[in-house]
Amino acid sequence: MNTPVALSSQLAVNPLDARSLLAAFGVLGVGVVMFAETGLLIGFFLPGDSLLFTAGLLCTGTGQHGVQLSLGPLLCAAALGAVAGAQCGYLLGRRAGGALLARSRSARLRDGARRAEELLGRYGHAKAIVLARFVPVVRTVLNPLAGALGVPARVFTVWQAAGGLVWSIGLTLAGYGLGSSIPDVDRYLLPLVALIVALSLVPLAAELYRGRRRPEEKEARG
Repeated sequence: MNTPVALSSQLAVNPLDARSLLAAFGVLGVGVVMFAETGLLIGFFLPGDSLLFTAGLLCTGTGQHGVQLSLGPLLCAAALGAVAGAQCGYLLGRRAGGALLARSRSARLRDGARRAEELLGRYGHAKAIVLARFVPVVRTVLNPLAGALGVPARVFTVWQAAGGLVWSIGLTLAGYGLGSSIPDVDRYLLPLVALIVALSLVPLAAELYRGRRRPEEKEARG
């Protein structure tokens, strides 16, 4: 039975703050947030990267915020939420077409949809689906967009699962590894989260750079 203090802490949770979400909902909250961020357009604002990294760090018991998680259940919840959420988003897009995105009034969401469509057009289905996992907002809108554009279900399922596992498990283990190696590392949590988010964009930045270099090389040869 929840005490009044526990109930009030859950009601006061800040959905934009990873530590607040983890303190209120624990491992279950990680799975729900992963599902919502990757499967429901309303979840585009949720802190997926920072939540995974912070949750992994708190599995080491070094945190000073009264939150400690178990690594095994955390990895399962993160992976399941990320993979199931993306598949749900794809099915919604396939059923509703582009209507869900067209009705959105969020400029950030529309910009994410534009970038997701560019990724699909430039890199093809497989590479775009994997790369999108590492870009906030884009990983939310690419899934329904892939369904609306008719990306084959088998292709989408295989590559979203691969990208989802690498993203969710990789970031969680990064937090766990750092927390295990450095005492009291949670004192520097905010700059570390910013660094991890920046590093998660490296695969996309490298691919964009290679994509721009190819036309230049072709022109030089021609």
